[in-house]
Amino acid sequence: MVRRIDVTGAGGVRLAAWEYADPPKDDRPKAPAVPGVLLLHGLMGRASHWASTARWLSERHRAIALDQRGHGQSDKAPEAEYTREAYVEDAEAALDQLGLGPAVVVGHAMGALTGWQLAAKRPDLVRALIICDMRASALGSASQREWEDWFKAWPAPFATLADVRKWFGEDDPWVERPNPSRGEFYAEVMHESPDGWRPVFDPGQMLKSRQTWVYDAHWEELAQVQCPTLVVRGLDGELGRAESQEMVRVLPRGQYAEVADAGHLVHYDQPEAWRAAIEPFLDGVLTG
Repeated sequence: MVRRIDVTGAGGVRLAAWEYADPPKDDRPKAPAVPGVLLLHGLMGRASHWASTARWLSERHRAIALDQRGHGQSDKAPEAEYTREAYVEDAEAALDQLGLGPAVVVGHAMGALTGWQLAAKRPDLVRALIICDMRASALGSASQREWEDWFKAWPAPFATLADVRKWFGEDDPWVERPNPSRGEFYAEVMHESPDGWRPVFDPGQMLKSRQTWVYDAHWEELAQVQCPTLVVRGLDGELGRAESQEMVRVLPRGQYAEVADAGHLVHYDQPEAWRAAIEPFLDGVLTG
């Protein structure tokens, strides 16, 4: 079962949060409070990308996945702010309004950056942090131009979802070898419009969101994270081993894990290996 919970983010932006677990029945004895988990997707992602992880976590946690502003079923108002501060304030508001804090925050890519910026700003709200395949180094203007060109290369609208899966899984010039899970990942963020299948997000808003972090390094904020933190990378992902291990060194309480046969979409590429990588860390957080 999935339950939607509306949250009010920074500037009054309406955010959709999702709980992928059966709510307790009224006649059950009241269960003791369980640790909260907030799951934050990456750029262009959505809460449903975390469904498998959230259902697994719900055995011992109250796990909530958030559609961040501009994504999924959350507001995409053109006049809204798409700054780092706004994303962090949204996550802060979600933890407060959902009563999750202090929570374990699990973030992928952009969501991981939001997680560690939140942990640095509000250590009282973040019990532990999992960073999945996000770099702390500046990526630079060339990276932003590549993304602009990539969006222009999309053959949207797509005639069918099968075309979406094939293009992102095989034909996209960014794909080095066929990757069906990548095709499924992008099929998840498409909706049917009168002329075909288009993304649920506005590519311009995605570029606006990305430009707020791409030119800067984020090592200083990483060093301010005082809670236990696990840095996870896929062996074929965007976060290299040397940088990930330097991130662990910079973190006051950093740990490291990697997932074989996984690219950037670690939790989506290899869900079982992803769970195996993070479970010992979560066990330590629960018992520590």
